[in-house]
Amino acid sequence: MSIEKIVEQALQDGYLTPAMETEVGRICDTTSELSIEEYMALDRLMGALLNGEVVAVPRKQFINVMEELVLAEAITQVAEIEARGDRVLDVGDIAAYALNRLPPLYATTEEGAKYQRQRAKAELKDLINQHVSAGLARNLDRPDLGCDHTPLNKSTKNDVLEQISSLLQDYQSRT
Repeated sequence: MSIEKIVEQALQDGYLTPAMETEVGRICDTTSELSIEEYMALDRLMGALLNGEVVAVPRKQFINVMEELVLAEAITQVAEIEARGDRVLDVGDIAAYALNRLPPLYATTEEGAKYQRQRAKAELKDLINQHVSAGLARNLDRPDLGCDHTPLNKSTKNDVLEQISSLLQDYQSRT
């Protein structure tokens, strides 16, 4: 989707979603030079965001408690393996493997998160350990090919307002 279409959609809906923000950032990061139309669209978006005509939807208004429980277990199990050998394991891959096999436990409040943690520790502890162990075994079975993988969220400019402001300042200095 183009910057112009994203801006038009945001103006129509009154919201800039995280997916829209990410796409604008991706376009800005991968394009060597934006067109005048793209700069004008970004200027419209910046104005709409600043005057409240468009609201940026927060990235996360909820958490998946299962993520923190699985990550803690994965770190514990990986630390034990790495302490005994020379192999470095990918905690993220192991946690993702387990999370794909476990039920999500979403919460929108601290009280809800506390409840989900207690519930998971009482009812799902063995299942969490089992799936983390399976992810660990799978990770150990893979050959180490030495290739680099590009992790998610590598971008350093996450704030769309900062990106747009920077682009507009750059454009202004060129004219």
